[in-house]
Amino acid sequence: MGVTGAGKSAVGAALAEALGVSFVEGDAYHPAMNVQRMASGIPLTDADRLPWLRVLAARLREAEETATGLVVACSALKRSYREVLRTGSARVRFIYLQGDRKLLAGRLAQRREHFMPPSMLESQLAVLEPPTPEEEAWAFNVQHNPPEIVAAVLERIAATKTKAPLR
Repeated sequence: MGVTGAGKSAVGAALAEALGVSFVEGDAYHPAMNVQRMASGIPLTDADRLPWLRVLAARLREAEETATGLVVACSALKRSYREVLRTGSARVRFIYLQGDRKLLAGRLAQRREHFMPPSMLESQLAVLEPPTPEEEAWAFNVQHNPPEIVAAVLERIAATKTKAPLR
């Protein structure tokens, strides 16, 4: 999760490959109207996002029911959006890719062939509700490259698996 330009797709695809699970590019599930709005520089409303989030939650539910695992790249900018995603699986772990405005803007200025214009960064930063401690998201700074972030995520996963269950 994170704002546009954080590297969600690159990190998500690499993480899914490393874990041997499927990858879902959340942007591919946006209705055409949402894509058109964003491409025109119009921020989405909560109502615009809700059907999209429910579709992604359904993909998470399907993966949990089939025990196949899944990595989803999704902005999940607000806690309420993350709660919708959790309706698909209470076991969802959010990986929060965070970076400073200057770095993100620089990345967006270089990005080609994506519907989201660089001008949308400010609206996403304005809406962003970073995960709170009780959400137990794992935060990683995007000043590191995707392979470094993926390696750090894999280390956290391994460390989590070796811990004794809480009682």
